[in-house]
Amino acid sequence: MLNNLLIVLPIFALILTGWIARKSGALGPNATREVNRLVVYLALPAVLFDIVANAKMTDLWEPGFIAAFTLGCFIVFAGTLCWRVSTGHHLADAAIDGLNASYANTGFVGFPLVLSLVGNTGMAPTLIATIVTVCVLFVIAIILIEAGLQTEARPRDIVAKTLFSLVKNPLLVAPALGGLVMVSGGHLPEPVHAFLKLLGGAASPCALIALGLFLAGNSGGAASARPSTAAILVGLKLIAQPLVTWIIAAPVLHLPPAMTHIAVLLAALPTGTGSFMLAEFYDREAALTGRVVLASTVFSIATISLYLAFAPA
Repeated sequence: MLNNLLIVLPIFALILTGWIARKSGALGPNATREVNRLVVYLALPAVLFDIVANAKMTDLWEPGFIAAFTLGCFIVFAGTLCWRVSTGHHLADAAIDGLNASYANTGFVGFPLVLSLVGNTGMAPTLIATIVTVCVLFVIAIILIEAGLQTEARPRDIVAKTLFSLVKNPLLVAPALGGLVMVSGGHLPEPVHAFLKLLGGAASPCALIALGLFLAGNSGGAASARPSTAAILVGLKLIAQPLVTWIIAAPVLHLPPAMTHIAVLLAALPTGTGSFMLAEFYDREAALTGRVVLASTVFSIATISLYLAFAPA
């Protein structure tokens, strides 16, 4: 448990930094939106482009792991989406809640945790999980959000306007361009690679600071977010997703125990900041999303430790 705590401690420190900066007046009331826009328009696109452009198909071809982790994500995402829509919530809000329940923090928590527990053999599956989460699940959520926000009456107009919004979205354009580089087999010049690393390195810290800024400036809104809904979403993320992933990986696909262990461990990670970035950017459910990100990170220390205590050596 101490190892898990040490890994997630910087997350709390960055959230606290944002909270203190807002409460002390060092950053003003518009800081949350501006910092988040920096992440959405600059830092995160650099991360997405860099990940996809430098990926190698030989490292990514683990069909059993891809199937287990991806299905685990999408079953929970789709189930949450249907639940929220069926209870009268807007499609955009439901899509963000789907991310809250299925968007694993593979980047900030997954890599150091898997490296410490599994070693270098776990890095390729973690990269696969990152691409599935950040490039596939994230993209589908954005498409649903954009579709839900359109107000045209005719389906043709909704599709046209949604597509126009998508082609302007840097979070979709960046991985698409990165995919072209990967497929072409080209290599990025070292200065470009260094630039992407420097810019992309700001994505997670700035997103966490933005979360702290939001929590400090919207304490009333955070308190008004229904605790029962947040608790269900946290439970779906920390319990349902790893359980579904294990069922697919072990009884269904019969993956090797080591690969099953990595898939379940990554599925058990807390909710990443991607859902909060979208909630704040589109001004949808940010209070609820902030609560889920924070609570899932706190409780994941216990749930992951519990899983490791009973997982086969």
